Amino acid sequence: QKHVLLLLFKYCNDTLIGNKMNNLELKSIEDIQGMSFFIPSYQRGYRWTKQQVVDLLEDIKDFKKKGSTGIYCIQPLVVKQKHNDDIMQSIKAADSIETVRNLLKGQWEVVDGQQRLTTIFLILTARGLSKYSIQYETRKKSETFLQEIQKHSEKIKDDNIDYHHMWNAYSTITHWFDVNQDIDLDYIFQKQVKFIWYELGTEEHAKEVFARLNIGKIALTNAELIKALLLNKSNFSGNQNYSEEEIRMRQQEIAIQWDTIEYSLQSRDFWLFLNNIGDERETRIEYIFDLIAENDLLKCSNGANDSRFGELRTFRYFSYYIEKQNNHAISIKTIWNIVMEIFMTFKEWFDEKELYHYIGFLICCGKKMTDIYEKWKNSPSKSTFRNGYLIEEIKKCLGNKDFAKTKYEGYGDGGPKTKCKPILLLHNIQTVINQNKVLSSNNKYGQGVFYKFPFHLYKSEMWDIEHIDSNTENALNDIKSQREWLLNSFIGLNENKNKKLRDEIQNFFSTYLSKSAEQKNSDDWKKKRDEDFDKLRTSIETSGRTQIERLNDEEKNMIWNFVLLDSSTNRSYGNSIFPAKRRVIMGKEQGKWFAPPTLDEQGNITEMHEEDNKSSFIAPCTRYVFMKYYDSNVFSPNEWNKEDAKLYLNDILKTLKDFI
Repeated sequence: QKHVLLLLFKYCNDTLIGNKMNNLELKSIEDIQGMSFFIPSYQRGYRWTKQQVVDLLEDIKDFKKKGSTGIYCIQPLVVKQKHNDDIMQSIKAADSIETVRNLLKGQWEVVDGQQRLTTIFLILTARGLSKYSIQYETRKKSETFLQEIQKHSEKIKDDNIDYHHMWNAYSTITHWFDVNQDIDLDYIFQKQVKFIWYELGTEEHAKEVFARLNIGKIALTNAELIKALLLNKSNFSGNQNYSEEEIRMRQQEIAIQWDTIEYSLQSRDFWLFLNNIGDERETRIEYIFDLIAENDLLKCSNGANDSRFGELRTFRYFSYYIEKQNNHAISIKTIWNIVMEIFMTFKEWFDEKELYHYIGFLICCGKKMTDIYEKWKNSPSKSTFRNGYLIEEIKKCLGNKDFAKTKYEGYGDGGPKTKCKPILLLHNIQTVINQNKVLSSNNKYGQGVFYKFPFHLYKSEMWDIEHIDSNTENALNDIKSQREWLLNSFIGLNENKNKKLRDEIQNFFSTYLSKSAEQKNSDDWKKKRDEDFDKLRTSIETSGRTQIERLNDEEKNMIWNFVLLDSSTNRSYGNSIFPAKRRVIMGKEQGKWFAPPTLDEQGNITEMHEEDNKSSFIAPCTRYVFMKYYDSNVFSPNEWNKEDAKLYLNDILKTLKDFI
């Protein structure tokens, strides 16, 4: 209770920016009896649900059961006193001393807290206790209905949306007290239930404060309320008869471990290993509590995961569990042991290289953490969990198709290229695992040199599938494409071994791509340029090789022509030819932009230069493709041909042999 009270004061201090804390005080229900409250037009009507009303009553009942002698604190009531020019006239017309006293208390504009104020009014009405009055600026009939709610029948409740919610709340209250006739809460309601009363100064504008409260309000989260439950001193009572020092030590232990868990989950690589993008929460330990509640790991299901229970259903689950246990101290210990067990399991998965990669892959494919954790708990050993569950689930993610022959884009028997995403992702992951195994066999390498696939980057940078050789055939029949292709060829040719070819490229530039040559636009001139380019291209492509076989349109949509790439890099090179893509990939990894060589006005090649640019992580297998890692015999950086594609596919099949 003390923890929740501090949170409530924090709410006031944080949301009522610029106001002085000495405006805060506690007022009991008895203190505000006879007062007059005014609900301005900018406030919505009464909207509390039956569940919210029951929660309040049950919590106050629990407060009484524990024999509490202090206060039960209601959330803030933010008010501003209204100026009344006719107060003296009203006092003269008063028919009793009590009326005069109430008039002197003034009328208060409710800036925040209308829902709680109305609910307490309905409880006082049901119990026949002295009340206050509530007036509405725009809903006069609602005021009358509220004042005379005991006289109305259920039929009238549907005449007005305010009537509907007020009647449902009042019916819930009367029914609750009928069921709980042995519980006398009248004294508590009058003396011990208190509002945090916050009075605005005369210079403060109520509408501005209302807007500030409702835009920047700091809501109590499930995690904060659960923490209050776990650290509540009264919940350590039980057969053990803990001493004050023992209770303090236990509270401190939970608080320290709580902070350790939260700090770990705030790490982006740890959080996005466990979760996908979009599952963001202010207090991340709440993820563990949700896991426990949604799967009823405490075996106390009360339907708390039902959406009708609202955003605080996880808190209600733990509150219900503690309430139903005979020994609250043991129930706290049970809850915390499960929390620590789940957290330590997550840490083990994150730190163990193979578990990290396989579990991370399954989560990327949409597998529920609930299912993974359940299989882990029920597996007799780690090897059984790996071989009997993880491997089989990964196979399901890949599907039964012969992906080596499948077309992944287009029409007919083809499909979207994204369908091969799990295969390419697993290829990268298993490549990393295999590299780690090789490193671990060498005793001179410590654990620190081992590499983990960055799931947090894969998810946050929106990696997708991209063609290696452009899907759209580039005929290389325009000046820009020919210049790009030949410049990259020039860079890749050995200066000594391929001097003749390099001279032919330079001669082509001087003849066709100089400033003066580009001005010649006749059809015959273009035809002659294209013919000479094709001859030069053939000479370059066959240099050092017996034959070059390019991928046809159908083959370009098979897995041997796809890689994983982040969206930023993908956008930066579009439908470029292979050497241009390769240059972008190289630059992205180094935080550089490798500007290609250019031509001067005479068509002479100038030096290639580099500029600083935003870096990106390049997936290992994507890097290997563009560095021609899979071809150990001949290095030809200027094209992606069928031989390259076959070698790449062979590595995919070899690397994923345990899954296909």
